[in-house]
Amino acid sequence: MFAERKSKRIFTTCVVAVLALCFAILSLAEIKMPEASGKSVVKKGDLVIDNSHMDQGYIMIKATASKKRYKVRITTSGAKLNYDLNSKGEYEVFPLQFGNGKYEVGLYRQASGTKYEAVGKANLKVKMDDELNCFLYPNQYVNYNEKTECVVAASEMCSGMTDQAEIFKTVCNYIKSNFVYDFIKSVTVGKGVLPDIDGCWSTKMGICQDLSAMTCAMLRSQGVPARLMIGTLGVNTYHAWVMAVVNGEEKFFDPTAELNASSKTDTYTTERYY
Repeated sequence: MFAERKSKRIFTTCVVAVLALCFAILSLAEIKMPEASGKSVVKKGDLVIDNSHMDQGYIMIKATASKKRYKVRITTSGAKLNYDLNSKGEYEVFPLQFGNGKYEVGLYRQASGTKYEAVGKANLKVKMDDELNCFLYPNQYVNYNEKTECVVAASEMCSGMTDQAEIFKTVCNYIKSNFVYDFIKSVTVGKGVLPDIDGCWSTKMGICQDLSAMTCAMLRSQGVPARLMIGTLGVNTYHAWVMAVVNGEEKFFDPTAELNASSKTDTYTTERYY
């Protein structure tokens, strides 16, 4: 009789564990991840664009494998952004953050030194059902996947939550309670360095772009559109912060100001966002 009860307890424990694992897997499956499905592909010179999911706010770009460096320039009405692109011939995701309209995508390959030559150009007409969709996916600046530690943690801490306001508050409060600003990195970091989400999470510290990108990753993975804003604070201080859209309303969050107990009275001037 005792052995039978013990067997039932073990069986029940196993069932609960399996159900918990299934729930965790289902939660991760809801995280939006970009893909190059090949349903629609544009090829111009060395430039290859998978635009199968433009309606979701992103395109995938790759170039012919080369020993030279590549850069991508994305231009639309009143805006122009330059990106690095890997030379391995592998797709990378690029957001269509300027909304619906006409986009020009240019590919440039290193000719010599800092000089680049055009090796491909394509025009796209973008029509999205929801222009906030691109802020629910990762990109070069907000770079994560389903296994990224901060994303897994966000899934756990926001488990069962359906209200975007509750998710936003939970994530922001977690950042404020568990992280510090990295003053040493702020004076030693080089130019053109992308946000380091993994490093920020593991050390529990980072500079403005690390903290803001990590916050965006956590919010996006939980269905809250979040822009990584880059610009200046005050007169000429380079800075990054977060602008989320919570239940249709824009919500400002500056992790650096919160961690440094700043008054947040300086003027924020946006140069670009991802």
